[in-house]
Amino acid sequence: MLNFAALVNLNHPQHYFQWSFISISFANLIIIAVMVIVFGLALLLPFPKSKSKIEITEDDNYKPDGSESNGMWTSGIRNFILKILPPKKLLPDSQPAYVASWVYVFGVATLAALGMVIFSGMALAIGGVNWWHQSSLGHFVNSIHLWGVELFMAFMVIHLWGKFWMAAWRGRRALTWMTGVLAFLMSIVEAFTGYLSQQNFDSQWIATNGKDAINSVGLGSFFNLMNFGQMITWHIVLIPLILVSVVGIHILLVRIRGVSHPIQKAHSKQQKKALKVAEAAEWRGPKKRYDIIKEGSIATLVVLVLVILLAGILSSPDQPPVTVASWSRVAPADFMATAASELAGTSVTATYGPPYNNGSGMVQKLGGISWQMLAGVHQPINSANTFVLSPLSKLQPNNAKLKDAILIFKSAAKSLQKSWSNSYLTVLKKVKFINGVPIVPKANDGPVPEIIASEFALAKTGAIDTALLSQQKFYGTDYTKPLLFIEDGNYFSSIAKKEHLYGTQWGVMNESGSYPGQPWLWLYSLWYQIPGFSTSANVDLIAIYLTGLATAILLLVPFIPGLRDLPRFVPIHKLIWRRYYKESGK
Repeated sequence: MLNFAALVNLNHPQHYFQWSFISISFANLIIIAVMVIVFGLALLLPFPKSKSKIEITEDDNYKPDGSESNGMWTSGIRNFILKILPPKKLLPDSQPAYVASWVYVFGVATLAALGMVIFSGMALAIGGVNWWHQSSLGHFVNSIHLWGVELFMAFMVIHLWGKFWMAAWRGRRALTWMTGVLAFLMSIVEAFTGYLSQQNFDSQWIATNGKDAINSVGLGSFFNLMNFGQMITWHIVLIPLILVSVVGIHILLVRIRGVSHPIQKAHSKQQKKALKVAEAAEWRGPKKRYDIIKEGSIATLVVLVLVILLAGILSSPDQPPVTVASWSRVAPADFMATAASELAGTSVTATYGPPYNNGSGMVQKLGGISWQMLAGVHQPINSANTFVLSPLSKLQPNNAKLKDAILIFKSAAKSLQKSWSNSYLTVLKKVKFINGVPIVPKANDGPVPEIIASEFALAKTGAIDTALLSQQKFYGTDYTKPLLFIEDGNYFSSIAKKEHLYGTQWGVMNESGSYPGQPWLWLYSLWYQIPGFSTSANVDLIAIYLTGLATAILLLVPFIPGLRDLPRFVPIHKLIWRRYYKESGK
């Protein structure tokens, strides 16, 4: 079998830059630095001059008169489309002469990277969900997919930077800007569900932590991050359809409205009014030849080479997931203590609240409103029964001793159940293991020792994992129950902390090992670092609200006075259009 091993191994602990409350991995810092450098080079490097310029006359534009419509819907729609988007606009062979900057290249580079992501994703889908975990070829394809995503997001962000400093919403192009921002937002959701679909440790941690934010707004029952089947459906079907549609609309709007004109100065009201009309009109100045197919082909080739090199040299992370079996074998005392806390009803899940139960431990509200409580319980979980009693009853129905212990526990009052479990937890601190068998000091803990000992013995065999998944009526793609159980222990979080994946470590941006993660999620992760917010019981809801507000501002930039005028006063646009300003003397 072919071995697609990486030339550089990034599966080792990485270093982090600390300043005040900011913490960022060097891998992410490098990604951001490279993006800034590339953007700076695009601003500063001279753009190759065109060998020839041509003047486009009015006669070159096709104008259907619609005389053959005769009331037909088909011909009417066709003529309408041809009127706003004639073939020469759809596939132009010329463009304004001021389009002479590397900043313009990142639009087509983004599309080329998107194509790479789509095709590599299709290959992964054909191979199946386990292919890339088990095959070196599959892992290589996954690496292509990962680095394709990294390039796609990087190019898109640079493209967005450029369009902001061009004030590209001018001239009735607000919808073009908004669809671009919407495509960026959908890309973040697509990348996020992709991370969740990996079925490795990183995806487990993102799912268990991300669920709190989703639950806080009442969507946990409908967008369950721990349901692998649901997430992969969103990732490979639903979101791509929306994303490709939005990108398609964005491209058509660019073709219809054209690229924004260079920013001009206007002082009087009359000049500003005339400038506004001119910016919305078609460019009448000099144009140059433009081979859009050739540019797209070159961009695709460059992206292909970059992706293959990055995939071959750096590969992609695949830290094995934590299972109940591996947890019980590696951290047996932690497993037994967690199982006892589930019985006592004192674990995080037992007291969580909606959508799992009527507790209030993790219920978040702002302004007196709790979307969690309004959504209600849709995934009922009784921690004692779900994680311990029910699996044991099904796995060992003929074990008389265990059967009696479970019956005694279920028949006891809640207060007595809790007392037994707490007594057991107290002496469990002194547990010793002899040949893998736990020896726990005696206490007034009733049937709890027999129950936990049976749970521990079965967990090591993998039977508890199977039992928790088999509680589903159909296919075992929903990992909510085993992941909640694992999350209640300390072992799971200890691995995450070591990998720098905690929320207070800007964890949502990070990836295991030294791989770059999702630096484009910095805005969401920011709120978890701010003093006051970081210690709030409602921090997830705060982060959702503030990220939503910031997103709305970005989307509505064309309509916000002051913000929309910022590019006029910060002269970055003079670097983008410096050749035009130099040649025109403006």
